[in-house]
Amino acid sequence: MALLPIFFGAFRSVRYHKEQKENGETPEIMSDRDAAMFPLIASATLFGIYIVFQIFSKEYINLLLTVYFFFLGVLALAHILSPIVRKCIPEALPNESYHVIFTKGLLERKEELMNYEFDNKDLVCLSASAVVGVWYLWKKHWVANNIFGLAFALNGVEFLQLNTVMTGCILLGGLFIYDIFWVFGTNVMVTVAKSFEAPIKLVFPQDILDNGLEADNFAMLGLGDVVIPGIFIALLLRFDVSMQKQRRTYFYSSFTAYILGLLATIGVMHIFKHAQPALLYLVPACIGVPLFVALVRGEIKELFKYEDNPEKDRKDKESTEEEEEEKSEAKKDK
Repeated sequence: MALLPIFFGAFRSVRYHKEQKENGETPEIMSDRDAAMFPLIASATLFGIYIVFQIFSKEYINLLLTVYFFFLGVLALAHILSPIVRKCIPEALPNESYHVIFTKGLLERKEELMNYEFDNKDLVCLSASAVVGVWYLWKKHWVANNIFGLAFALNGVEFLQLNTVMTGCILLGGLFIYDIFWVFGTNVMVTVAKSFEAPIKLVFPQDILDNGLEADNFAMLGLGDVVIPGIFIALLLRFDVSMQKQRRTYFYSSFTAYILGLLATIGVMHIFKHAQPALLYLVPACIGVPLFVALVRGEIKELFKYEDNPEKDRKDKESTEEEEEEKSEAKKDK
């Protein structure tokens, strides 16, 4: 189940990256410094959530989280369903378009807060997603939780972009230490994971053969253990595409490495009967295997030189955008 968002999200990230370039959009890029700081920020956030659960009632916190993730989950799932629904609904059916603009202030002080275009097919997607959302709100069923969790993970792999392999190595290396410390060094990670009733984890029923859909004994995998390696694997797929070769060598080698790392996590967890930091096994596999492949193929320099969005292109786009803003402001002044 955890493999689906990585596989499909990686290929969707290629399409999204291509669309960004065609539209001249400037993507949000994670720098090496951002990657190094991320585990520290994640640690502070995790410990903050742990403190909140110690001070306030878990029931009230989870009630707020449920409502919040209901809306996020509906939007995330609708985005996933959109291409499927558009193919299934015949073009002959009427399809009205809508445009919602939400602004703040008047005249020169007017500021655009929301600019959203949608049509009847989007409404179908939202309606179907809302049904899953109501099911999750009402029953908190593990299937509904996993549907939303998979939607979040797939969107994360598609939209979150690493720019270089070095940035990915720094990010994964930092989270490797983060995961080990918070799982083995404290009870914080496990306590938060068990207390946090939101679709931020995938749950796997261990008693499904006995109880079917009413299973209640679960193993868990955090979405971070899917999305973080997933965005690195997606970067390697985009590198494969940039090499203009038919074989996706780096993608499939890293994807296979992820599978082996996940199997190792599950195996160790069953042997020692203790929660395991999945990144302890996933990070060495996802970094080590593609680097070994690059060394064997003599492409290690090309791998580390690759940039999704070269700095020169980003500066050109930013200067163009600044010029357009200056021109529009000059027109307003006239």
